[in-house]
Amino acid sequence: MKNRCYSFLLLGFLAAGHYVKAQVTLPGFTAYAVPEEKGVDISARQGVVRWTDSTNAVHFYFHAASTGTLKVTLQAKSDAPSRIKVQLNGVEKIVRINGSDYTKIPVLQTKIKKPGFYTITLKGVEKQGNVYADVQGVTLEGPATKDIQFNPKSWRRSASVHLNYPVAKDTPVEWFYGEIKVPQGEDKTGTYFMSCGWHRGYFGMQVNGPDERRIIFSVWDAGKEPDDRAKVRYEDQVTLLAKGDSVIAHGFGGEGTGGHSHWVYNWKAGETYRFLMHAVPSGATTQYTAYFYVPEHREWKLIASFRAPKDGRYMRGLYSFLENFSFENGYLHRKGFFGNHWIKTPSGEWIELTKARFTNDATARAKDRLDFGGGAEDGWFYLWTAGFMPADAKLGDVFERPAGGRHPEIELPKF
Repeated sequence: MKNRCYSFLLLGFLAAGHYVKAQVTLPGFTAYAVPEEKGVDISARQGVVRWTDSTNAVHFYFHAASTGTLKVTLQAKSDAPSRIKVQLNGVEKIVRINGSDYTKIPVLQTKIKKPGFYTITLKGVEKQGNVYADVQGVTLEGPATKDIQFNPKSWRRSASVHLNYPVAKDTPVEWFYGEIKVPQGEDKTGTYFMSCGWHRGYFGMQVNGPDERRIIFSVWDAGKEPDDRAKVRYEDQVTLLAKGDSVIAHGFGGEGTGGHSHWVYNWKAGETYRFLMHAVPSGATTQYTAYFYVPEHREWKLIASFRAPKDGRYMRGLYSFLENFSFENGYLHRKGFFGNHWIKTPSGEWIELTKARFTNDATARAKDRLDFGGGAEDGWFYLWTAGFMPADAKLGDVFERPAGGRHPEIELPKF
C-alpha cells in the first residue's frame, strides 16, 4: 500500500511538471538565412543544408512568454570537422561539429529575464569539409519554455493582414478608389500592397525582385477549382476584354483560378499611388476594369478589363491587404499606408470610407506568427507584418481615420 501511494505521489509530481524537463524543438526548416539565402539552403524537408558561406548567418526566432533558465542543444551534423558560433540573449559559444549522423550537441545556457522575441544565431567559423553544418533543429529546455511560441511549420511567410471597409448592404459600388504609400525601406522583395479588393478580385502593387516591380490586377473565375485553370469550365472562366499598352495578361491558378494582368512599373517608396476600380453589371456577368494613375505622365492608365461570369452585381466586400509572399525573407518587417478610399454609386454619389476592421490569415490565427498589426496614423490606415516584434492589433479591431472630405477628381482616358 505504501509503495502504491508513493507511485501515485510520483505520478502527481510528474504531472505537475516536477522532475520533468520541459523542452521544445525548433525545426530546422523554420530557420532564415540572414542577410540572404545564398550559400545555405533552408529545405522544407531537411532543414538547414548546404551551408557553405560564412557571410550568411542562420537565425531561429521564438517568443518567450515565461522567464527562467533556457538550455540550447543543436541537432546537427557535418561532412568533416567544423566549428560554428551560437548566440542567444547575449551569450555565445563556439561549438565543434564532427560526425556524419545527426547528433544532439549541448551548446549553452542562458536566463530569460523578461518575455519577448528572441533570436538564436548560428555563424560559420571554420570548416574542413564542404559545409559548416546541417541543422535538423534546435532544442530548448527549461522553465522558460512554458508557453513558448515558434513557427512549427515550413511555411516561412509572415502573416497576411487586411483592412475591411464597411459599406451598407444596399449601397451599389460602381467605383472604388484608393491610395497607397510605402515608407522608405519597407518595400521588401516579396511584398504585395493591395489597395482595392472586393468579392471577385484585387488590385495593387508588388515588389517582385531586386529589379522588378509590378502593378497587379486579378479577377477570380466562378466555381471552386483551387489550382488548375485547365479544369475550369469555359462558362466559369473570366474573359479578358481589354488591356493597356505593355500590360501582360493571362490565366492563373494555385490560389484559386482566374484572369491575371500586370504592368511592370518601377514604383518608388515614399510616393503616393492611386488606384481605381470600375464595375458594370450586365445580366449574369460583371465587367471589372482597373486603372492606375501614372504620376510621371499625369494620367490614368488602363491596366485591364475582365468580364466575370455568374456575377451580375456591383462590388461588395471591399478591403485592402498587405502580404509577404516570399519564404526566404519572411523575417523582414514591411509596412504600408492605405488611405483616401472612396466609393461612387451609379447615381454619382461619392462616399468616403473612414473606418476599417482589422483581420488576418490562417498563419496569424494558428499563432504560427505573432508579429503583425495595423491601425490609423497621420490620416492614413496602416498595416505591417514580420520583423518579430509585438503585435499592435488583434482580429476584429476597428480603426478610424479623419475624413478628408474631398473626393478624387478623375478624368479617364478616352478610347
